[in-house]
Amino acid sequence: MPTYIPKANGITRKWYVIDAKDKVLGKVAAAAAQILTGKRKPIYTPFLDTGDHVVVINARQVHLSGRKETGKFYHYHTGYPGGLKSAAAADVRKKHPERLLESAVRGMLPKTKMGEAMYRKLKVYAGPDHPHAAQKPSKLEVA
Repeated sequence: MPTYIPKANGITRKWYVIDAKDKVLGKVAAAAAQILTGKRKPIYTPFLDTGDHVVVINARQVHLSGRKETGKFYHYHTGYPGGLKSAAAADVRKKHPERLLESAVRGMLPKTKMGEAMYRKLKVYAGPDHPHAAQKPSKLEVA
């Protein structure tokens, strides 16, 4: 009996909504990464993108455990010589609260072209509203 390998056009993608309000950042990111990679599906194949779409709402109210609010730093480069900058998690939350979750999920995905395709299926919103109601996303609870 040959091994079943799903065809790219035969993969059905669902939409999920995760409410990050008062949830720990790592747990929300791990649940989102698991759905994006498709590891919850029985047709999971490591070399195919079988994952679903994920919409995360209330990213502004995600919880960081311990002293990470002031002790965790996000680094970025401006593109100019000597342009390496750092910002604490509290500062990133004030300016761009979506980046906390986006950065955490991106770090859990493969560092390949397929990982980039998976990452593009992630939508993060700081507030409770999102424009993806037409896709009829199902709510996903994170412990």
